[in-house]
Amino acid sequence: MDVRTYDIDGFTEGLVEHGLIVPTGIRGAYGRGPVFEDILRSFNDLVSRIAAPDKAQELMFPPILARSLIEKVGYMDNFPQLAGSVHSFMGSDREARELSARAHAGERWEELLSPTDVMLTPAACYPVYPTFSGLLPEGGRLVTVMNWVFRHEPSDEPTRLQHFRMREFIRVGKPEDVVKWRDAWLERGLKLLEGLGLPVQSDVASDPFFGRAGRMMAAGQVEQRLKFEILCPVISREKPTAICSFNWHQDHFSSKFGIRNADASVAHTACLGFGLERVTLALIKAHGFDPADWPDRVRSQLWP
Repeated sequence: MDVRTYDIDGFTEGLVEHGLIVPTGIRGAYGRGPVFEDILRSFNDLVSRIAAPDKAQELMFPPILARSLIEKVGYMDNFPQLAGSVHSFMGSDREARELSARAHAGERWEELLSPTDVMLTPAACYPVYPTFSGLLPEGGRLVTVMNWVFRHEPSDEPTRLQHFRMREFIRVGKPEDVVKWRDAWLERGLKLLEGLGLPVQSDVASDPFFGRAGRMMAAGQVEQRLKFEILCPVISREKPTAICSFNWHQDHFSSKFGIRNADASVAHTACLGFGLERVTLALIKAHGFDPADWPDRVRSQLWP
């Protein structure tokens, strides 16, 4: 079997025909129809109900980050191939006329734009870490966000998007507490997704670090078991899609933002994230294009 086992083109065509996604002419950037959004929101609500006893603080951030924050966390060192920078016009009247003339002539005009102070958010958890700076309360903190994320990965494969939403939980505290929390959520996440009829499994994983040095970092990440993913065969049985991920950052972010435990020791951080579009696509692949035909045990959880 190859990666086309599940007929990528047929699945994408079915999504379009049923109004679940709307083509935009941009690879990896489609619109979402009302049924798709209803499934996505219902799954996100289910996660909220399951996680309610944890009493996570809910925060919301815009889909942009300060360029200085991107630099501080080292994103451009490790993932320059995925970054998205926001540029705007800041020129004179003469330059504005030149830009317009080039655009009407079908010529390149982007060199007349200048970088702004912001970049597109590449990870939903990034804006959270500065809010942890300083001494933490006893027991640490837990935050949840649902944010848009951008990664420059243009593709015709419907689960590989340039813009998507992540529902994330970010835990900060003592190393043993953070690891215990991550491991408990790995089990909880598997149970949640299996309960929705998805054929999932977990595995050790690594991030897409760039270049030769990045390959060494990825190998170290696997060796230390810092990242786990929950995988589901949406497009291919042999190359299942990661629909949920778990990352233990150790002191990477706490050292950069001065995050300390109540006893002044250096805190550790971890995050877990559900890829909401990917989970939605996994549910559609498993149960069909029309949620009205899905099994009652699945519908009763998503639409109680």
